[in-house]
Amino acid sequence: MAGFLRRPEGRRRPKPGVRSFAAQAFALQMVMLLVLIVAAGTVLVLQTRSNSLADARHRTRSVAESFASAPGTAAALDSRDPTAVLQPRAEEARKRTGVAFVVVYRPDGIRLTHPDTGLIGRHVIGPYRQAARGRSFTEVVAASRGPAVDSVVPVFRTDGSVAGVVDVAITLETVNAMVMDQLPVLLGGVGGALVLATCGAVWASRRLRRQTHGLGHVGLTRMYEHHDAVLHSVREGVLVVSGEGRLLLANDEARRLLDLPADAEGRRIDDLGLEPRVAGLLYSGRVASDEVLPAGDRLLIANTRLTDRAGGPAGSVTTLRDTTELRALSGRVEEAQERLRLLYDAGVRVGTTLDVVRTAEELAEVAVPRFADLVTVELLEPVLRGDEPTDMADMRRAVNLGDSVDPPVFPVGGRVTWLPGTPMAVALESGHAVLEADLATHHWRVRSPETAGRILDHGIRSLIAVPMRARGVLLGLADFWRTDRRGPFEDEDVSLAEELVARAAVSVDNARRYTHAHGVAVSLQRSLLPRGRPEQDALEVAHRYLPAQAGVGGDWFDVIPLPGARVALVVGDVVGHGLHAAATMGRLRTAVLNFSALDLPPDEILVHLDELVARIDQDRSAEAEAEAEADPITGATCLYAIYDPAGGCCTVARAGHPGPALVHPDGTVHFPEVPASPPLGLAAGLPVDTTELRLAPESLLVLYTDGLVAERDRDIGTGLALLRDTLAGRPDRSPEETCRAVIDALLPARPSDDVALLVARTRLLDPADVVGWDVPSDSASVARVRAACARQLDAWGLQEVGFDTELMLSELVTNAIRYGSDPIRVRLLRDRATLICEVCDGSSTSPHPRRAALTDEGGRGLFLVAQLARRWGTRYTPHGKVIWTEQPLHGDKEPQLDRDLGDLLLDQWDDEPP
Repeated sequence: MAGFLRRPEGRRRPKPGVRSFAAQAFALQMVMLLVLIVAAGTVLVLQTRSNSLADARHRTRSVAESFASAPGTAAALDSRDPTAVLQPRAEEARKRTGVAFVVVYRPDGIRLTHPDTGLIGRHVIGPYRQAARGRSFTEVVAASRGPAVDSVVPVFRTDGSVAGVVDVAITLETVNAMVMDQLPVLLGGVGGALVLATCGAVWASRRLRRQTHGLGHVGLTRMYEHHDAVLHSVREGVLVVSGEGRLLLANDEARRLLDLPADAEGRRIDDLGLEPRVAGLLYSGRVASDEVLPAGDRLLIANTRLTDRAGGPAGSVTTLRDTTELRALSGRVEEAQERLRLLYDAGVRVGTTLDVVRTAEELAEVAVPRFADLVTVELLEPVLRGDEPTDMADMRRAVNLGDSVDPPVFPVGGRVTWLPGTPMAVALESGHAVLEADLATHHWRVRSPETAGRILDHGIRSLIAVPMRARGVLLGLADFWRTDRRGPFEDEDVSLAEELVARAAVSVDNARRYTHAHGVAVSLQRSLLPRGRPEQDALEVAHRYLPAQAGVGGDWFDVIPLPGARVALVVGDVVGHGLHAAATMGRLRTAVLNFSALDLPPDEILVHLDELVARIDQDRSAEAEAEAEADPITGATCLYAIYDPAGGCCTVARAGHPGPALVHPDGTVHFPEVPASPPLGLAAGLPVDTTELRLAPESLLVLYTDGLVAERDRDIGTGLALLRDTLAGRPDRSPEETCRAVIDALLPARPSDDVALLVARTRLLDPADVVGWDVPSDSASVARVRAACARQLDAWGLQEVGFDTELMLSELVTNAIRYGSDPIRVRLLRDRATLICEVCDGSSTSPHPRRAALTDEGGRGLFLVAQLARRWGTRYTPHGKVIWTEQPLHGDKEPQLDRDLGDLLLDQWDDEPP
């Protein structure tokens, strides 16, 4: 009501009449309060006195009964001198209990005890014969000390006869004193109540004046009459509900619309038997605007506003309008809303993945059972493969999804062929949706009776066939089927089916394009990755590459045989996914192969790769700037390791890449500390540090990319711990078994990043297969080297390659003595199929082969080495260089070397230009 009484123009000054009315009301309130408080005080005093008398009766009765039943009282009455025994006891009881007196007398009324000893032996004045006959009583009597509350109790012997009487009394003077002791408290309470009532009356009067804006009783009466007339005369229901869910007010129209009972006001909303939606709105306390609610055979429009928005009490006011004439339209409104919800769900749920078949399944899941009882989707075969579709391509069934309906024909994966004249064939030919409201009457039963029979036998009666087209290209066909359980499709359903299929077609085409791009990227990356295992005897290698679920990335690995029976192990990662990452990975892998062919150490290779990535970033930045795109930065990491089986030494360097895991022959796992350098392209000329590891034979070296140990829901620390647990305790596993165990343990079902894994088991060359000699810087030592080489080749049984080897060593040692510097050392290594010769010296100058002129006496040594060896080259060390040669064992030379040595030498003097 406060909301109806509040005036928007503000508070006005009350009139004099209003003030006199307020003063009269306040005076009347005060008089009524005073009368009530005085009456209440009087009642309290009387009540206190009554309570005091009741307490006196109870106390005297209790004392008398206790004294009468005390042990020895009856025996004392029958003794020779009862007064001598009972008088002290009676006085003690009187003092202890605070009563006026405790008197004991014989059944004939002669006192035996009394506070006044002069009255002992005298006859009792007053009623006592009732107690002498064995009955107790309490009454107010006139005692010697004034009116008193007297309780008389008989004393019984063991045989039940009365031995005497005990009389206990409290004077009314004592009772009144107790009342007077409590009177100040009562008066204080009455006075406090009067003060509180006065303050409350003043506060209530002022609040009433403020809330009524100074209106008097006449104005309030008139306002209430106007309010009541308006409330019950409008043709709109009004209901006021409290914050606790009780109906405070309902006008006549609201009672009529909701069929409310006569006693509805004051009852809870959920006790009125209203429609659930109406009761829910009234009880919820939420704001509603033009909300449609059914109420019996009526359709109501409800508006609800809260009453506490401007400081009023908690609750709500609801207005109701009867809109029964809109009922005919409500069904269509709900149907339109359901269509909109279906289209919205289709937009949200269809196309969540970039998978062609899954997208078609999502279309069926949205339509069944809300729109159709069965949905079938056929897609062109090129679409399923990710290729560009053609109109003449065959179709295959991709989806069969029904609501308790078994698909009657064409299982998933089967080839689909529609006969001419069928609704599906007509839809494909025309390019538009085809509606068949009743399949039982369609002429296609004549063209395809077997198929039509199976469909009709399953209870299917209605069909909408919609071609699936996107960007002007036919992708497939979607069929919506309904059974006898619901009504047939109507013309309005065709537009909904076309919209559903159109949205799904765009997602299918996107998935097809992604499948195509993904296939190209996978093919590109797999073509760039190693396809086989190179021949080498230093390591037993196994590897895995697994692309991410979202597409291929830039992870790669490589196993590169190096001169001197050494092997390089490479693992790298290019940030990102797709063709750009795969292409960048291919460029980096090619660069690594080229740098490895130069036999550079790991740190120098990573420095060259860093420069290459920086140039790639510069090129792409220029392209992005020309195309007004964001500046793309290529991020890449790499780990490069060189393993030498002659001594078990492994040199490792890494640029932003996770370090390796090392499994020792006893099964323990160790993560070696390899200094970390910035990722490739970000080093800005900083040096790269290397680490040398001594690996025991049969150790496992595990290299990996971060996609193996880091996931969205797993940090790299947890991944490394899991990798350690997987590798530990099984040193007998082969590299292939280790790869399988690591992938099974660490890789999720749908990895978010691609993974490269490389596992290598180390081997050492037999010491008997490695020999070396220090060579003095004297030309005479060449002969001794040739002799020692011949003896060693005889010991190895390699006499067939002895002459060529001696000739090459002679030339290389002669060059080292003539052009190099100390120390000079020769080493021979034999592996499974190769003989390796190495000549080391302290000079960093590298010899180059050239074609000698006719008059030159030198310049033909390296030419002979190049012709006799299968491969030869130079690598640099921190202390100089190594010139090496490789030749097959047992004289298995290449076909171009099967010529006479004289012919080779004569070629040097050929007059014709080379």
